[in-house]
Amino acid sequence: MSDDNREISESLSRAIGSRYLQYALSTIMHRALPDARDGLKPVHRRILYAMRELRLSSNGGFRKSAKISGDVMGNYHPHGDAAIYDAMARLAQDFTIRYPLVDGQGNFGNIDGDNPAASRYTEARMTAVAEVLLEGLNENAVDFRDNYDGTLQEPEVLPAALPNLLANGSSGIAVGMATNIPPHNVDELIAACLHLIKTPDARDETLLNYIQGPDFPTGGVIVEPKESMAETYRTGRGAFRLRAKWETEDLGRGTWQVVVTEIPYQVQKSKLIEKIAELIQTKKVPILADVRDESADDIRIVLEPRSKNVDPEILMGTLFRSSDLETRFSLNMNVLIDGRTPKVCSLKEVLRAFLDHRREVLIRRSTHRMEKIDHRLEVLEGFIITFLNLDRVIDIIRYDDDPKAALMREEWGRAHVRATSEADYVSPAPGEGELTEVQAEAILNMRLRSLRRLEEMELLKEQAALMEERAELDDLLARDDLQWGRIGEELREMRKQFGKGTEFGKRRTDFAEAGETPDVPLEAMIEREPITVVLSKMGWVRAMKGHVALDGEFKYKDGDEGRFLMHAETTDKLLVFGNNGRFYTIGAANLPGGRGMGEPVRLMVDLPNEVEIVDLLIHKPGAKLLVASSAGDGFLVPEEDVVAQTRSGKQVLNVKAPVRAAVCARVQEGEDYVACVGENRKVLVFPLAELPEMGRGKGVRLQKYKDGGLSDARSFNRAEGLSWKDPAGRTRTETDLTEWEGKRAGTGRMAPRGFPRDNRFT
Repeated sequence: MSDDNREISESLSRAIGSRYLQYALSTIMHRALPDARDGLKPVHRRILYAMRELRLSSNGGFRKSAKISGDVMGNYHPHGDAAIYDAMARLAQDFTIRYPLVDGQGNFGNIDGDNPAASRYTEARMTAVAEVLLEGLNENAVDFRDNYDGTLQEPEVLPAALPNLLANGSSGIAVGMATNIPPHNVDELIAACLHLIKTPDARDETLLNYIQGPDFPTGGVIVEPKESMAETYRTGRGAFRLRAKWETEDLGRGTWQVVVTEIPYQVQKSKLIEKIAELIQTKKVPILADVRDESADDIRIVLEPRSKNVDPEILMGTLFRSSDLETRFSLNMNVLIDGRTPKVCSLKEVLRAFLDHRREVLIRRSTHRMEKIDHRLEVLEGFIITFLNLDRVIDIIRYDDDPKAALMREEWGRAHVRATSEADYVSPAPGEGELTEVQAEAILNMRLRSLRRLEEMELLKEQAALMEERAELDDLLARDDLQWGRIGEELREMRKQFGKGTEFGKRRTDFAEAGETPDVPLEAMIEREPITVVLSKMGWVRAMKGHVALDGEFKYKDGDEGRFLMHAETTDKLLVFGNNGRFYTIGAANLPGGRGMGEPVRLMVDLPNEVEIVDLLIHKPGAKLLVASSAGDGFLVPEEDVVAQTRSGKQVLNVKAPVRAAVCARVQEGEDYVACVGENRKVLVFPLAELPEMGRGKGVRLQKYKDGGLSDARSFNRAEGLSWKDPAGRTRTETDLTEWEGKRAGTGRMAPRGFPRDNRFT
């Protein structure tokens, strides 16, 4: 078999493992994690470099976004143009990026969550911040590498005169790791860098004297304790609590409304309002009446309270707990150190990486400048020789067949040149009195108009200035303190341009103490009003205003009739007991109005269609309930233990088909006995003390049956006797219960004459 067609065999696990490792490394290093030095991912770096190549400066013209994303894809980034355009659009969104790197013209999306227009409709150019990140690329400030097809060169990292990683933040998900860094204020970052230059061994806690915390483009209020923030910056992991900024507007006559002017970072305004509207509709925040979006270029969300007696702090505290008006922004400072090694860094380590990068950039740019100066001094020396020996130079150029070689062979006098040179400067000429090839070429390319006396003086002046600059660069490269001093000067210039002295650089996110909003009882949040609760046999519930006479006429749907009628108040909680043994809780304030037929109770709680309602009660704190199943098992349960916090209810009485929950009766104060009646019409009376008190379970046997099961049970006061209604509707009371008394789990005796045929006490 030829070499071209040879087969290579390896185990599937090894092949998949090696290839997945390559994919993971590629994702980590070349896609998801930012570089600690310039704070950019490869796609962002390539977008800015391509815009620079297109000469899209901040004070120049715009170009179509399709052209930019096309150039990035064709030259540097071998991925889809949609992904490239999305990344570029994000760099232009002032609600996403604290210091935008792209100046967009057209629809680049908005804070409501709308997507940008197609790339053919929008235009872009760089911002001044982006130009600062690119400054020095022509001066050998960073290394370049081949692009994906080897036809072009691209920078491995940008010079980055600003600490962009922390200034604009970053987020990304790699393989097995992720990063999430919030934006910060440039002025504070530069102040911390200057302190770190002055005191290299400064602690992270000291740097927080300069960096207060994140500075989000959408503003807001950070309510995270300082101790927690210090630990987060020290470890590189943690979170920040961020709240919306709000104020109270007085509408006169004691009425008011809350206006939200800033929302948390990365929260879409439209979805936030939808969530608040849902809270109003489901009456989870009953003290809130309405929400309106009156935003234009700014944020203005109006919240109307249901009553002017509501405390604004309580209203907002409730909304902070229930909506995205308060969020937690996680910090995971996982970045690439030197572009290769992923590491979770502290605040100091990230700033240190930026400063070390700036020092390397300074050294490389200074070295590059020295090389340019040396080249220019070499050319200037040749020009000056020309002026000193002008007639001979002209003669050689006019008559010699190879003037370049002749110029290089000639011995020239250099006394004048040496007199104007600095003592420590050594000419790059290969030999005393000879011109170099560079000098000879420059002389041959010299214009005749330059052969003036005035031009000679300019050359001597330029030579002196370059010699002085070279000496300064030589000192700079030799001394660390001068290098850090120069870096500090550069940072101060950036501070003047983008710091808090400019409108662009002012801090947007404020700080405050969270303060614990007290858990206000429902009664304090809802206006207490009388209502009449109506629950029909088919499960339709409504609340009529006021206490309506319960024996009056009520309208129901065709084929439906009333089942539960009771007087209540809007602050009450209703307990719905299903025959599946679960209790469901409904706030009386959440019931639909009584003008129509109401709503199915199954829409308000997750009550299965096959489950029937056993009883409906108004929750009475401190009371106890007697619950029992059709099999005759039951127990006592405190009412606090049956209140459900979710729509799905709370399982209290454990039953298994065909057994079902059959009884739920409140135990009144002073009641000391239990009466049970079975489907066989046998009645058993025993002391209430024989029943256990439980929070959940199957319970104990109340009455034993040969056939059928339990029909009804209730507690009563033994001294007052047992009461029931006879078939004629009259209340009968039996005080002599000796015949039916027994121990729990007994069979009992036949019910007394006149006991209801439905075997129920009420």
